[in-house]
Amino acid sequence: MNDFPAIGHVAVTVRDLAISQPWYQQLIGAEPVLDEPTAGGFHHTVFMIGDTLIGLHEHPDAVDDGDTFTEFRVGLDHIGFGCPDRDALVAWESRLDSLGIAHGGIVDAHYGSGLSFRDPDGIALEFFAPPSANA
Repeated sequence: MNDFPAIGHVAVTVRDLAISQPWYQQLIGAEPVLDEPTAGGFHHTVFMIGDTLIGLHEHPDAVDDGDTFTEFRVGLDHIGFGCPDRDALVAWESRLDSLGIAHGGIVDAHYGSGLSFRDPDGIALEFFAPPSANA
């Protein structure tokens, strides 16, 4: 029996909520469930995706060396959103196209199929379907 809890939320630091918030809202297709400054001095916007929250944080003293996100630095590699099957990936590929969001196309492998893209800060995102969907 696995007692380890499910992921409740993921939060990413963005450069400018004025850019990232509408981008994620358009992608997700829903209004944020929370959008406010925190007692900790940063502003956060939070979306509910299924049973998981995804938060966008804008810190007033964020370290910005001018580089965009890269999964090759120690830290976050990417955020993967689960899809039930490859047909759902095809639908998301079409949606990304309609939103003008660049992506790498659907890539099939023995362990599943993925559709990778990036947010306005270059944070790597992916829609992923399990291998049973490849049959």
